Amino acid sequence: MSPRGVAIPHVREQLFDAAERLLREDAGPLSGRAVTREAGCAAGLLHNHFGDFDAFLVEFVIDRFRRYASSVTSLPSLAGAGTVAGNLTDAVLALFGPGTRALSRLLMSHPSIAGRAVQTRAAEGPARPMLEAAFATYLDREQQLGRVAGDADTEAIAVALLATVHQLLLTPGRDGQDARDLLRRVVATLVRSVARTTSPT
Repeated sequence: MSPRGVAIPHVREQLFDAAERLLREDAGPLSGRAVTREAGCAAGLLHNHFGDFDAFLVEFVIDRFRRYASSVTSLPSLAGAGTVAGNLTDAVLALFGPGTRALSRLLMSHPSIAGRAVQTRAAEGPARPMLEAAFATYLDREQQLGRVAGDADTEAIAVALLATVHQLLLTPGRDGQDARDLLRRVVATLVRSVARTTSPT
């Protein structure tokens, strides 16, 4: 345990990591005491840094969302490499990973936190369009390379992929292998409809 009054380097990340571990383990209701105990910190440390537990959760949600979203922002750089279906599948599965599923469960159990996090995040710029742009830009580049049909609506495909991930994240019980298989099937279906038959996808 850290003594009172002693600064702990990277305390925010330490507390966020502890909260994520507890969420992934689904160890019961999340509390400030549980988080500080998991982080090995003094009980009052969380409140000293965030004011209250709700404020901590809002910051935690935004921080983890940024982290999970960053796994997709590099997607456009993969154009021309691997397969279109493989690249898109990896991207949507990254957005449906254990961390995002745990975060989704937290938000569904704390709707007020979800609202505050959305408002705070919106003030920084639209997050969903950022993800849509990553998918659409990737598809645009594959289109230029001839691996996606020239008349394909890349924006609509991007929205469809993200909507599917969002739906599965918000559906209780759909966080297992069946959901991941469904994501693969959705990607395969969309790619088949727009892929150039003369080029590998």
